[in-house]
Amino acid sequence: MDPRNDFQPTSQDLDEPGSPLSSAASSSAPPASPPAPAQAAAAPLHVESALEKFATVYLKDRQIERRWKAFFRLAWLAFFAFIAWSLLSSRNHVTGAPSGPHTALIEVRGEITADGEASAEHLISALKSAFEEPSATAVVMRMNSPGGSPVQSGIIHDEILRLKALHKKKLYVVVEEVCASGAYYIAVAADEIYTDKASVVGSIGVLMDSFGFSGVMEKVGVERRLLTAGENKAIGDPFSPLTDKHRAYIKASLDQVHNQFIKVVKEGRGERLKETPDTFSGLFWNGEEAVKMGLADKFGTLDYVAREVVKAEDIIDYTLKENVAERLAKRFGASMGAGAIKAVQGMGGYR
Repeated sequence: MDPRNDFQPTSQDLDEPGSPLSSAASSSAPPASPPAPAQAAAAPLHVESALEKFATVYLKDRQIERRWKAFFRLAWLAFFAFIAWSLLSSRNHVTGAPSGPHTALIEVRGEITADGEASAEHLISALKSAFEEPSATAVVMRMNSPGGSPVQSGIIHDEILRLKALHKKKLYVVVEEVCASGAYYIAVAADEIYTDKASVVGSIGVLMDSFGFSGVMEKVGVERRLLTAGENKAIGDPFSPLTDKHRAYIKASLDQVHNQFIKVVKEGRGERLKETPDTFSGLFWNGEEAVKMGLADKFGTLDYVAREVVKAEDIIDYTLKENVAERLAKRFGASMGAGAIKAVQGMGGYR
């Protein structure tokens, strides 16, 4: 029997420090792993990386934000510079450089009002430019207006007569669609009036219109509380009844302005006018009847007048054009308030 097979180690032999079996057991067991320093440093490195990324993104966003701010500032600066340039250059409104003898054209379109395109300010500015231009052989006003303010019309009419006498230059009127009321007031200052057979000419009269709501207010039970200093201060108030005294006063004022209109027409047309009971009644006529009645002279278009009458076929437009800057100023400026006031006004002016 092999004596090696009879040897059985005990737990005491294994646990004894000096025992060869204890040394062999300890050498065959895997050593205990100490804490790894790389894992301990991994957490701080991860935080630093995240902070670095955050700082990079933040700085990039700030740069983009600064660029957009600079862009918008430059855009606003360019916008205001454009507005200023447009306003300063608005006086240079002549379309086409006057390089030789030509016919100066001025358009009169729409209602004649103080704040419209066909205002005395705009038209007189254009008239002065046309009359003062040496190469402008004559001036033609092309009419397409139903009239408007007698005040504006009178100012334009008187300025035409002054410029004609000062520059010894003729002015002609060409009626396109309509030349009525205040537009005709201006037209009679011309040397000759040309029209189409179907154009509308005339309406030599004056009107004032408004609405009366006093009856409606009584029906709905609304009381009008109007206090005035002066017994006639509320004349024409749409919420108060129109008295006979006030009606007579307004009618007398209208008749006075009408007589001024009649006087201007008679002076302008002279012996060419064939007056009838209806001439100054406020009626209007087509171009064919207007020529027969002496309200107009002949049939003709702008090209015809420039070619056959003025003898200068080149036509240059002197009309004062409203530029973009002026439209923006009106849109965002005081015109909005003026429009609101007009909307609530119950009583209109003379037309």
